[in-house]
Amino acid sequence: MLITLKEAKKIYGGDIIFENITFEMKEKERIGLVGRNGSGKTTIFKLLTKLESLDSGQLFIKKDVKVGYLAQIPSFEGSVLQFLQSSFKELTQIKVRMSQLEQKMQDPNHFEKALQQYGEVQEQFARLGGYEMDSKMERVANGLSIHPLLTSSFSTLSGGEKTKVGLAKVLLEEPEVLLLDEPTNHLDLHAIEWLEQYIKEYHGACCIISHDRYFLDRVVNKIADLESGEITLYTGNYSTFVKQKEEKLLAEFKAYQEQEKKIKKMKETIKRLKEWANQANPPNEGLHKRARSMEKALERMEKIDKPIMDPKKMNLAFTSDKRSGKDVVRLEQVSKTFGEHLVLSELDLHIRYKDRLAIVGPNGSGKSTLLKIIMGEIPPSSGNVVTGTQLQIGYLSQHALQEVDANTKVMDYFREHIRVTEGQAREILARFMFYGYSVFHKISQLSGGERMRLKLAVFMHQNINLLILDEPTNHLDVDSQEVLEDAIEKFNGTVLCVSHDRYFLNQCFQETAYLSNGKLERFYGNYDETKDNMSS
Repeated sequence: MLITLKEAKKIYGGDIIFENITFEMKEKERIGLVGRNGSGKTTIFKLLTKLESLDSGQLFIKKDVKVGYLAQIPSFEGSVLQFLQSSFKELTQIKVRMSQLEQKMQDPNHFEKALQQYGEVQEQFARLGGYEMDSKMERVANGLSIHPLLTSSFSTLSGGEKTKVGLAKVLLEEPEVLLLDEPTNHLDLHAIEWLEQYIKEYHGACCIISHDRYFLDRVVNKIADLESGEITLYTGNYSTFVKQKEEKLLAEFKAYQEQEKKIKKMKETIKRLKEWANQANPPNEGLHKRARSMEKALERMEKIDKPIMDPKKMNLAFTSDKRSGKDVVRLEQVSKTFGEHLVLSELDLHIRYKDRLAIVGPNGSGKSTLLKIIMGEIPPSSGNVVTGTQLQIGYLSQHALQEVDANTKVMDYFREHIRVTEGQAREILARFMFYGYSVFHKISQLSGGERMRLKLAVFMHQNINLLILDEPTNHLDVDSQEVLEDAIEKFNGTVLCVSHDRYFLNQCFQETAYLSNGKLERFYGNYDETKDNMSS
């Protein structure tokens, strides 16, 4: 056993996040920690790393066990390469010692002693993997597609780039326990597939919070399901967990129904016994006694709670009274350069009414730039962009509400965009799982998934007919992803999406366009059906 969290309780702002939770990690385990947005998954990671303190309960960590966790975007003065090299603190210190001894060996008076010490230090350096340092950094940098960033100053990186580089550092530290919170959010498809393989070969234990169903299927062998303040452990990958949970719920519901029938029969029997006892002349004390005995048995019975067969999901439906023209957007020989850097090169794209087109490609290939050109946010360097008639665009980015004042309340933001009374706003927001006082929470208090839900609540009432999505599933829990998938399927407009979520791509998009080296290749079929075309 490497880590044990026992009977843990955590309270935030007077709200109990969970209590009496027990969670364990053993050597070489691969656990997927799943649950709805706001259920407390990240809080558990912060407890395991002592970034947060327990309100009650106990945490046991095996002696000398190192826990690796990317808690937040790190800060660092220096280059990305220097940041990654800081993963090898002990080896770096030994390397400095070796350099000092090499200097001493040049002095004939200290040569023999320095040579002996050098041999001992060099042996330690080799044993700890010092000569593999550079190759390890090369492997991780190439795998996560951060090689071009190595010479950059860490402080100049974007938030997503810092997160990727932070992930690389955690991997290079090779802790005995690796905690990864949504590790695929800022990775392109190539890097995700590389990370899957890396985790499969990893020597330590690993626990992953993720809503990426394909990723979990490929890397974990256990699922810890956090629901209603309790963790239930399932053996197998994510797909196996879904089947097991469904079977468990059905069995629990059947047991609940059987008990309800039994309780109903017992109550009817008690009622009859009392009636018979009272009808007797004189009243029959023996029947009264039997009735009281049954009542006590009923009180002692451990009641089965009714299982939640269909947990609350947001009520999402995109509708539009105004349909767009047949031709939605046409790009003709569009190029885009930033300084000397060519991002898009003579690109042609024709999007028609009701198209469902996914755009995939490596990070930095220009996917978001392409979306901004289509929306008219930035002009092309050359070429033409022709938009169709009656176009109402709804844009959902992975950084939902990033541009909004963090002190804005949920209710105020919604009513700024949708003209309704407070009562109507409460009713609509409740459909998106903002209940009671939560409508007065500040934007800064919302999780990524909650911000996404708020943005979707606005979209639903804006009469959009072109939906542009940029990594929309990054912060959504699986239940919300399924609602979004269903809404896209029923949407009577056009959908254009950039995503690296393979399950989402396969479910929702019948056409896939690959953007690489400034060129766009379009194929009919979902991601799995077309990815071989791209690689060939």
